[in-house]
Amino acid sequence: MPTRDRTGLDIEELFLLWAARRSGVLGALTDRAGTPEAVAEQAGVTDRAARATVEALAELGFLARVGDEYELTNRALGFLAKRDVRSIGRLPHALDLFDLWVALPETMATDDPPARPPNWTRNRLGAHAATDDALVRAAVTAAVRARPDAERVADLFGGSGVYAREFAARGFDATLVDDPAVIEIVEPLLARGPVELVAGDPPTLPAAAFDLAFAADACRERSIDGNRKLCAAAFDALAPGGAIVLVDAVRGRSDAATRIAAEALAKGGGGTYGEAEFRAWLADAGFSDVAVRDVPGTDRAAAVGYKHTVD
Repeated sequence: MPTRDRTGLDIEELFLLWAARRSGVLGALTDRAGTPEAVAEQAGVTDRAARATVEALAELGFLARVGDEYELTNRALGFLAKRDVRSIGRLPHALDLFDLWVALPETMATDDPPARPPNWTRNRLGAHAATDDALVRAAVTAAVRARPDAERVADLFGGSGVYAREFAARGFDATLVDDPAVIEIVEPLLARGPVELVAGDPPTLPAAAFDLAFAADACRERSIDGNRKLCAAAFDALAPGGAIVLVDAVRGRSDAATRIAAEALAKGGGGTYGEAEFRAWLADAGFSDVAVRDVPGTDRAAAVGYKHTVD
C-alpha cells in the first residue's frame, strides 16, 4: 500500500521524481526540452522511459501540456528558482535525502558522512522555510510562555528565519544565528526586515545580551558534544533570569523520533535524544529549574532552563 510522504507524494511517486532528477530527465525539462523525444535525446534515456516519466510528471502536476509540448508548472518552481529559499519548498530536499538513503549502506560501513548533493544547503533551507505555520506558532508560543517578559530573543541555528520572523511579528527584538553559509543565503531576504543576523557555529554572541535563547529542530542536527556547546553558548549569551527553550522531537515523547534518527544516520551525523540528555546538557551548562514539556498540537517537546546566576 503506498505510503504518503510529508511532501504530499506517495513514496513511489517521490522515488519516480528522484529518478527523473538522477537520470537527467528533470534537468532536460528545466532546460526546455518540451517533448518526450527531446527529453530522451538530451538525458540519454530510452524513448519509453522518457514518455512514461513525462506523462507521470504531468499527472502529478509538475508539467502541463501546452500544444505539442510540455512545460514546467509552478509546482516545479523549486527545481528552477534557488535564489529565494521561500520558493523552493520541500521537494528538492526530499530528493536530496533520497540520495543519502541510496548511499546509506556505505555510510553504515564507513561511518563517514556522505557527500552532500548540489544545492544541499539551499534545498534544506527551502524545506525549512516551508515549515507548517501551526508548528511555528506553537513552538514560539511555548518559548514565550517560558519567559513572557523577554524583549531580546536569539534564534540559534534559525535557518530560513521562519521562527525569528514569528518572534519579530510578536514584537520581540529577534536575532537569527547560524553558520556563515546559511547567513549568506538568507541575508538578502532578511537584512531589510526586523531580524538581525549573526554568523557563527558555534554561535559567538555578546555576553548577557538576550532574555531568551531559542532553538527549533537544531539539536537533531548535532552530536552530543555539539549540543553541549550550543547550550553553553546560550548560557553565556543570556542575561541573568534569561531562559533557554529547545524545541525538538524528544525520544520517548515523539512518534517522529525514529524517522528523524534514521535520517540522521543517512546524513552521517546528529540524531534524536531523550529527555535525560536534554536535561543533562542544560544542567551541565549551568541552567536550573530544567523541565521538558510537550508542545501542544505538535510532535515536539520543549526543554526549558533558566539562568539564575548573577554575572
